[in-house]
Amino acid sequence: MHERARPVLVAVVEEVLLELIEDDEDVPAYRLAPVGQDIAEGVAARAALDGADEVHRTTLDLIKGRGGALLREKIVAAASARMVVIADESKWVAMLGRFPLPIEVVAFGLAATKRAVEAATVASGCPGPISLRRDKAGHAFVTDGGHFILDAALQRISDPRSLGERLAAIPGVVEHGLFIGLAHAAVIAGPEGRRIVERP
Repeated sequence: MHERARPVLVAVVEEVLLELIEDDEDVPAYRLAPVGQDIAEGVAARAALDGADEVHRTTLDLIKGRGGALLREKIVAAASARMVVIADESKWVAMLGRFPLPIEVVAFGLAATKRAVEAATVASGCPGPISLRRDKAGHAFVTDGGHFILDAALQRISDPRSLGERLAAIPGVVEHGLFIGLAHAAVIAGPEGRRIVERP
């Protein structure tokens, strides 16, 4: 997304969020920027606004985690009454998987965890190369939580829910970048403007 388009798009999304949450009286007033801090302090949030690496055009299931904060992002999404994602047309896909799937793992037993992740992708019908994410210096990338990330280049994930369940069952996996059933709406920006899509 071009930086010059971001303020306009965010303003549009703010209006959409307000429409989505206007009838919810059981949670505090809508806030955009401090939502993560609110949740960290135990305060419920009406809505979370976030980007996505891929958005499934039918289910609004997502791949997230490009920036390495997928665990915190999923906590915020799950704790919010509504989640709205912003994406451009290039991320609006018929099948998830073109973007590598981030999987946050503990450092201990990394090789064993990687083998288990590989087995889970094969069992889910979407095998592909899996690599340890590294920083610019060539060291293992470390998340805010002190974990590593495995990036799985799977290309086509035909059953994201099944894969997500298999990954979650692996002891060394902290969290994965499949956001299943969490997004309530998506704002998609394209050459002809923006459109709002709500989850069926």
